[in-house]
Amino acid sequence: MAHPESLPMAHPESLPEAPRASLPEPHRASSAGSHPDELLADIAAMVESEHSNQMSLTVVIPGAVLTGRLAPESLWRQRVAEVLRDSDRLGAFAAVFAGSDGPRAPHDPPEGAGPPERADGDSPRPVARPTHLHFHVARILQGNVGIPDTGGMYRVALKDVSAWTVGAIGYADH
Repeated sequence: MAHPESLPMAHPESLPEAPRASLPEPHRASSAGSHPDELLADIAAMVESEHSNQMSLTVVIPGAVLTGRLAPESLWRQRVAEVLRDSDRLGAFAAVFAGSDGPRAPHDPPEGAGPPERADGDSPRPVARPTHLHFHVARILQGNVGIPDTGGMYRVALKDVSAWTVGAIGYADH
């Protein structure tokens, strides 16, 4: 066997240039942002119209997985305002949350869909087409724990949700 030092070596400049493959530009996944999931928007609209806080949902958003119960925006704002009002340092911000009764845009149901039906048979009150999900008693899932332990209040833009499932994902207390 020849010693590595005795093997002939070509000078790099004398080697022929290898053909270069034409590589496509990197594909950048469009964020969920441009077109929110219509089914998820319909769920949000139903929560808004029925003033229900029993729908549990888990969503994937940039940088986090959030799990908890949805609340109508007006109820969510009311609860946030109550928490802020009780704070010595943040009490002034309560007015920002208490100053609105919910969505401001006119209701715009998806094509071909009527308003969501209520279980009691009454027509739902007209609501704006939701642009956000409002979570209460919610946790950010991090490994095998949920943060915060007691649950928190989160507002998530529908356009930022890249995946979701009905139901809250449990976590283990260790």
